[in-house]
Amino acid sequence: MIACLNLVFFLRDLLWTKIVIKREIMKLSVVIPCYNEAKNIPFLLERLSTVVKRNDIEIVLVDNGSTDETESVLSHLLPAHPFVKIVNVSINQGYGYGILSGLRESTGEYIGWTHADLQTDPQDAIKALDIIETMHYPENVYVKGSRKRRPLFDLFFTLGMSLFETAYLKTMLWDINAQPNIFHRSFFESWTSPPHDFALDLYALYRARRQHVDIVRFPVLFLPRQHGHSHWNTSLSAKWRFIKRTLQFSREMKRGLTKSNS
Repeated sequence: MIACLNLVFFLRDLLWTKIVIKREIMKLSVVIPCYNEAKNIPFLLERLSTVVKRNDIEIVLVDNGSTDETESVLSHLLPAHPFVKIVNVSINQGYGYGILSGLRESTGEYIGWTHADLQTDPQDAIKALDIIETMHYPENVYVKGSRKRRPLFDLFFTLGMSLFETAYLKTMLWDINAQPNIFHRSFFESWTSPPHDFALDLYALYRARRQHVDIVRFPVLFLPRQHGHSHWNTSLSAKWRFIKRTLQFSREMKRGLTKSNS
């Protein structure tokens, strides 16, 4: 009986050691929220399989309450991609909520996110890690893309929003929604009440500025969407709703900053 118990304890400790080691060796976790991306996922996974060459990188795909075939497509293709794990959100509660759900399940020392629609190359997240690993104080670095080759109207939209947010929040904020966003886990752990919608990108960049994190921008191509359609950038009215929500959240952040300084 004692021998059996010792064997059980040995196996338990061995399993726990393997889990701890796996958590320790993960250098980067990239969260990719997927909402009704069934058509894009095969191409996304194919691209990921060509760019993820290190065994200390994990991809966290979040099925963010999809209502199409996203869940079944992921389940079918996942076994061929061992560097990928899935986080399921049963009911969509926003873009930011999906990312936050993935970040909480990630194990990397450095974490962040990018998009599933392949308008930005997943390899950009790997480039971000390469940049971080050249820095003298990598734990205090936030690497973010700067989009190129964008449609003229979208470029003017970004310019207008960037100028407004910079003036209103008195902090340099440019191309707020560019991908990827990669940073040390300790930065994420400092967040309080992050938004659950598209304002998450603004929140993260603004906090990085306020906390004097070194922000490094690098050029990324912004390509046309190949499959499916955008779930927010569909019309002028959709852009207006995005603007209103961003302005609302900007006011909330500014009020919070005022209270903290009073």
